[in-house]
Amino acid sequence: MVRNSVLLFIFLTFSLHAYPDYSTALKEKKIYPMGAKIYAKKCKDDVDVHNYSRYKVLYSAIKDYHICGKLNEKYSEALALYLWDNVRTQHKHYEKLTVTKEDKCPVCGMFLYKYPKWVSRLYYGKKAFSFDGVKDMMKYYFTQEKMPSLILVQDYYTAKTIDATKAYYVVGSDVYGPMGNELIAFKTKESAQKFLLDHKGKKILRFDEITPQLVMKLDT
Repeated sequence: MVRNSVLLFIFLTFSLHAYPDYSTALKEKKIYPMGAKIYAKKCKDDVDVHNYSRYKVLYSAIKDYHICGKLNEKYSEALALYLWDNVRTQHKHYEKLTVTKEDKCPVCGMFLYKYPKWVSRLYYGKKAFSFDGVKDMMKYYFTQEKMPSLILVQDYYTAKTIDATKAYYVVGSDVYGPMGNELIAFKTKESAQKFLLDHKGKKILRFDEITPQLVMKLDT
């Protein structure tokens, strides 16, 4: 009898953490964008989703063990679904951000092929928008109601493509992009600190510390 009670408890516990049955439309429109926003703001360290063998184990790590701080059930589920369905299926190394000679920045109209090292990109599902730098990308980002499914930038030193929400940004340096003052991205804090010292930068920011006011001030 005791053994059956224990088995029932285990079954109920894991059932609560089972993969939820939401429609694809609902996940893409509301849940994934919410999860991406929570990931950018609450998860101070990268979450290696490949360390979790099943969705319910990842959910438990988020909800019960607070790997991204204390979150309510709704936020825990949104974050778990975003990580499991999106981040887990992505390669750890993103492909290089390439453009054609016809591609233009939707903010300023500049041809992007002339400045390949500055290209950044927003993804909204299957649609992608490329920009001539992080500054113009953020201008576009702040005007959209829908959250992007993925945001990519390039590390200044290595030119490798990185997740923009996990990058470090230096502002106020003596290095200028195609459109003047820029938010210059780095994968690691150490690289950002080195650049800050070498190029008279003023500040290092995380993605969620970038504001519309700061972006507009870069043009003055």
